[in-house]
Amino acid sequence: MKKTILLVLFSLLILSCGNEPDSVESLIEKGDVTQLREKKAELNKQQAELSKKIDLLDAEIKKLDPNKNFALVTTQKIKDTIFKHYAEVQGDVATDENIVVYPESAGILKDVRVDEGQKVSKGQILAIVDDGGLSSELARLKTQAALAKTTFERQERLWEQNIGSEIQYLQAKANYEALNSSINQVQSQLGKSIIRAPFAGIIDEVYTEQGVVVAPGQNQLFRLISLKNMFVEAEVPESYFGKIGKNTEVLVEIASLNKTFKGEINRVGNNINPNNRTFTIEIAIPNEDGMIVPNQIATVKFNDYSKENAIIIPENIVQRNATGKSIVYTLKIKDENSGVVQENVIETGYSYNESVEITEGLESGDIIILEGSKNLRDGQEVTVRNQVYE
Repeated sequence: MKKTILLVLFSLLILSCGNEPDSVESLIEKGDVTQLREKKAELNKQQAELSKKIDLLDAEIKKLDPNKNFALVTTQKIKDTIFKHYAEVQGDVATDENIVVYPESAGILKDVRVDEGQKVSKGQILAIVDDGGLSSELARLKTQAALAKTTFERQERLWEQNIGSEIQYLQAKANYEALNSSINQVQSQLGKSIIRAPFAGIIDEVYTEQGVVVAPGQNQLFRLISLKNMFVEAEVPESYFGKIGKNTEVLVEIASLNKTFKGEINRVGNNINPNNRTFTIEIAIPNEDGMIVPNQIATVKFNDYSKENAIIIPENIVQRNATGKSIVYTLKIKDENSGVVQENVIETGYSYNESVEITEGLESGDIIILEGSKNLRDGQEVTVRNQVYE
């Protein structure tokens, strides 16, 4: 604005002199260098005098104008609070109830009773392997055992009456017990031909088909997963060993679900992996809706530092002064809508989640300047947009 006024006045001065004998135009037409220099010196003097008067007018306007154009800022009153810092490591979702089911007996897989995605209960029959005649053998043994039982009971009654020989009684008893033992063995073998769910869960995959010949430990039949008892397993750097332990507070974030869980460490490994200098931790996580599945990536944040009555401010308002020291600006209240800026040299501690702990330089109750702090200077008067201080 100052430059605009100066140019207008200078233009008016030139115009006013345009028709005079010693006007700039007439002197230029004459082409006298001496006169041109004298005219230039005269105009420079007039320009300096005008500039001085304009500066005086600006200073007086600034004093008298109630609508001064101060920098606008927003503020916040500092209140001490609990500060918690979290370290982050990557982990994986897992469960102990995630198994591949194999057959326990050899034979033809004659009956598959479940499909992929089906929920099953503990003990439910999943499939049956052909028993290779064991059912017939069991029936025969039971028939023999029934006869052996009758023979043994008769011999036992005669022996109690001192009739017959002891050897006959003992032979009948041994025969009956041997048949019972054989029945138990065959029943055990038959039980292995029936494949049951060891726990309640979901059939995630079916690997084979009905009619295939299977053998113990060779043929995968099903993958059975329970999504109830889920946990996150993570590898933590050795430097944190002894700083965290069982029941340490943690936050578990699963980005694929956009979910965060609050929990505690329920197991800490007692071994340092020599390959990567880490130890293992486990954190149980809830899974009521069944959306968490094994091998999802999780971010584990564990609380490695806490302080009560801490001074916390936004990290983005911390600046560096000319000497390289960390500073923030606070406000000294002048009236309802304005105040004076004060530069504060600070010492910072831990930072987390876009906030930083201040260990020196600020106190509870100080009013920090948030927006508009980048172009301020110590002692500058500013206008406050908000009224968060009390």
